[in-house]
Order: sequence, then C-alpha cells, then structure tokens
Amino acid sequence: MNFFIKTFGCIQNTADSERIKTFYWNEGFIETDDWKKSDLVIINTCIIRESAENRVYGLINEIDKWNIKNNKHIKIIVTGCLAGLAHKDKTGKKLSQLKRDFPAVSEFLPIEKISFEIEPLRGKSEIALIPISFGCSNFCSYCIVPFAKGPEISRKIEAILNDIDKAIKDDFKQVMLIGQNVNSYGNDFTEATLVSMGKKRFKSLFPKLLEEVAKKDLEKISFVSSNPWDFSDELIETIAKNSNIDRLLHLPFQAGDDDVLKNMNRGYTSKEYLELVEKIRSKIPDVRFSTDIIIGFPGEDEKAFENTVELCKKAKFEIAYINKYSPRKGTVSAKLYKDEIPMKEKKRRWIILNDLINKK
Repeated sequence: MNFFIKTFGCIQNTADSERIKTFYWNEGFIETDDWKKSDLVIINTCIIRESAENRVYGLINEIDKWNIKNNKHIKIIVTGCLAGLAHKDKTGKKLSQLKRDFPAVSEFLPIEKISFEIEPLRGKSEIALIPISFGCSNFCSYCIVPFAKGPEISRKIEAILNDIDKAIKDDFKQVMLIGQNVNSYGNDFTEATLVSMGKKRFKSLFPKLLEEVAKKDLEKISFVSSNPWDFSDELIETIAKNSNIDRLLHLPFQAGDDDVLKNMNRGYTSKEYLELVEKIRSKIPDVRFSTDIIIGFPGEDEKAFENTVELCKKAKFEIAYINKYSPRKGTVSAKLYKDEIPMKEKKRRWIILNDLINKK
C-alpha cells in the first residue's frame, strides 16, 4: 500500500508532515512521489489565504475526478488548518459543510491526533525541524491561525531536547526551532507575568530553552517565528553569547504605521519596533534581519504606506516576505474593515518594497 502526502503552507506544516509520514510508515504504507500511484493521499492544508485554501479544493476535486474516470479508489485524508478549523467549530456546522461539499474525502483529521512524540521521517534537508509549540494565542486581527490551530501549547523542554539529541545522532548539524511564536514559548507553563511593549505577558521560557539547545553539538541553531513584544533582553543576551545561534533573525513587523498596527492588533508601535531592532544590533553587531510585511491592509493610505517604507529604510532588512492583504473569512479584520485598497495599488506598493529590500 502506497501513500502520497501534499503539504501546503508554513514550515510548521512541513514539520507536521514529517510526523505524518512516520505514522503511516508504521501502519505499513510506503511513500510515493506520484499520487496517481498511491492508495492514500494525505493533504496537509493551509488556509492562511483564500488562494491556499482554493488549491486544496482543486487537488481534492482533481483526485476525485481521476478516481471516477479510471475506476480507482484512492482514499483522501485532509489534515492541517482546514481540518483544525472545522473541528474547533463547536456547532459542528463547518465540519458538516465540508463533508457535504467534499464527499470524496474519507476523513478530516485534526493534526493533534498525530502525536508530537512520533519521531519525524525527515527528508534530505540539512536542517532538522524541531517543533517547540503548537497553536497561537495572539489573535492578530488578520490571522486565522488561532481559530484553526487553537491556543498556544508548549512542548516540555525534555521532549524537545530529546528530539534534538536524536537529530544529532542522525548526523544533523543544524536545527530550526519552530512555532507560531517561538519566543513566547512556555507561557502556558508559568504564572510569572511582566509587561512588554505595553502588553501584559507571561515570562517566556524560550531563552532558557535556547540556552540548553546551544550547549548541544550543533553548528547552527535558528528559530521562527518571533513576535517583537516577546523579544526580551534575556533572549538577546542568550543569542549574543552563543555563536552557534543564527545571526539572521526573522522579526515580522507587518506595517510601519501605528494606526494600521493598532488595527492589526500587533501590540507595539513602529517606534518600539525600531528601538528593539537597534537594541538587538547594539548587543549582536553581526545580526541581520528578515521580516514579514502586509501591504494594503484596510486604512493603509498613502501616508501610512510611506511610514512602512521609512521603517524599512531604517531597519535595513536583508529579506522581506511581502504579502498583499486579502480579507480572510472568520478573522476580526474581515468582520470589521472593508478591503478598500484596489489590487492594482497593492501590486504597486509590493513592487516598491520588493525593489527596496529584496533587489539590493
């Protein structure tokens, strides 16, 4: 029996798929790189944007039509964010609707059923992906992730370090710690609170975890993704004193205008973000930054966009992942704000930022 897995979306989904592969290997399946030669297709879904969700639906329909045409019976299992969002709807309406719309799907499988303690089946990558947390509790207004994956849940430090030891035993010299917000790791373990960038936060255990990982026989340790409000002085010091921690830090800012940031529920101002960048640079002189930017968010007039451009010039990012805003059904921004920026204007702004940062 053969299985084929298609992964959409973020690096968290890639890591999840590595565990899914092991699960089905243990069930006696053998992986194939051609879904037409498989008995089972697993689709690990992303719904962060409507276009990603539509690609999932397209693949389901393609497999269903091929089954009918060729009198085949390839089983389809859908997991990831789409299944998560449906199962977390307590009314049951979303799951029932999916089952009605896609009768060819045998199961909508919540990823939580694939245990974190399953050893991942990694590919030929030089970097071992190590999940440290699952879900998100931040509720940025444009983001569907907290509704699809649920609140942030941290793995135990011992389990994470055990995974890293296994990766080292398998000759990996580089690891990447991953979570929706890695530097809030351990918030669900501790009752100690602090105020960061004006928001009441829990004291993160991420610096402690990172310190322990840095003691391992590893050439490079990287992590994604980080939110500015949890980037503590302790975390900066930990990175500064351990040379095997990657100097390319991914620090999303999303927008450089304070009103837009407020509407995004990002919890910091552009001034606070730049102060953090400068603080990190003062402690880690060889640091470089990558970032995420959303352009065309509701309320981003020309002046607001220029504020984003100015922040980019000051921050001197090495890489930027620039996304054109589109309202995501089920998010706060889709409910509260009109998508008022024309796509032509979003494309113009995208080109300006891409030329400024990515075409240096």
